[in-house]
Amino acid sequence: MARRSKPEKASSEAVADRLRRMKWWTDARFGMFVHYGLYSQLGRHEWVMNRERIPVREYEKLARTFNPVPGCPREWARLARKAGMKYMVLTTKHCEGFCLWDSSQTDYNAVKRGPHRDIVAEHVAACREFGLKCGFYYSMMDWHHPDGHRCATDEKARRRFCDYTTALVRELMSKYGKIDILWYDAPLPLDTPERWESVKRNAMVRRLQPDIIISDRSGVPEDFGTPEEHITAAAAGRSWEACMTFNGSWGWRPTPAADWLPARKVVTMLKDVTAGQGNLLLNIGPRPDGSVPPEAVERLAAVGKWTSRYGEAIYGQVDRPAGLEAWSGCGTWTRKGKDCYFWVYNWPGETLAIGGLHSKVKSVRLMPDGRTLRFKQERRRLLVRGLPRRCPDKAVEIGMLKINFVGRPVQVLSWGIVDWC
Repeated sequence: MARRSKPEKASSEAVADRLRRMKWWTDARFGMFVHYGLYSQLGRHEWVMNRERIPVREYEKLARTFNPVPGCPREWARLARKAGMKYMVLTTKHCEGFCLWDSSQTDYNAVKRGPHRDIVAEHVAACREFGLKCGFYYSMMDWHHPDGHRCATDEKARRRFCDYTTALVRELMSKYGKIDILWYDAPLPLDTPERWESVKRNAMVRRLQPDIIISDRSGVPEDFGTPEEHITAAAAGRSWEACMTFNGSWGWRPTPAADWLPARKVVTMLKDVTAGQGNLLLNIGPRPDGSVPPEAVERLAAVGKWTSRYGEAIYGQVDRPAGLEAWSGCGTWTRKGKDCYFWVYNWPGETLAIGGLHSKVKSVRLMPDGRTLRFKQERRRLLVRGLPRRCPDKAVEIGMLKINFVGRPVQVLSWGIVDWC
């Protein structure tokens, strides 16, 4: 990955504008990533052209047989909406160089070849139909373009390739109305954002799309960070989004069912990003015909049942649960203002004990109906009674209590030192 510049101190006007543009995104919490392209036909990961050193002329033949079924972006969007996702990001061009829209810059695209359809336009229409914000992934690296490699050592090739890149990005920002996210990736082989001319290009993007938010992968920090395949919170005040595969591969690959994340794990990832004031972008990797693998459909349906009941805890502006322990026996915490949400992973039965609380509890409610529960607060111990005998959540078996404290919540648990007797 090429070097990324460090964030510079922004003016108060720039900060205010970023907060305005980011408001919907920081409220959204959960999005769908869709990796789809010629590589989907091979089923050996989206980097198959590179990893197997497939010659350009041989790989190009895949464009003839690329034939997504009509309406597949609607299937993606319908599933995303049902799962509780609020936005969808499509790989408009991955590193293989094939464009999923009708580009005037190259005939290596889905309208001139293969399906003779604008898949990007179908993606945009599906997002709008199902009330999702619309995002475009764009790989700066390009294994197909003749200057995609030699631009690193030939200045004339660099000039041509930067112009080509800018022209493609301009098309994406001009042809489809309002676009909400530009998700750059792979700023290689050029090694600096200056050689990529990223600042100039992104300024052009913002002139065309004043409300857009941009990822940090053009080599400049822009609006949000993008930890990949791990959930690591950025420093407080910096927006971030963990992008995660569902089955260990971005592009479609026929993996065993055991390799797919269970719905319970997906919900746990939602807890983790919520606690860190971040987002989760979960990938699906459609099959060659554009249909969603049944393992993803099944698991996202269960996730959707959970988000429809407990979404209050994740959507909207959240705070980091500072002062509360990351693990408290049966569960863990997230927070929104004065409301602290206790995610119960191991349902204890009719009575729940939480240790180490130094703050006075005002109320305890059972989610999602908000029923008030009886509780007793002893020295450094909270006892909640009257719970259902079994976890009320049947989708992933993660229940939820909403606990309101009188003042700032403080919990201190020691490891091995008997300080509660």
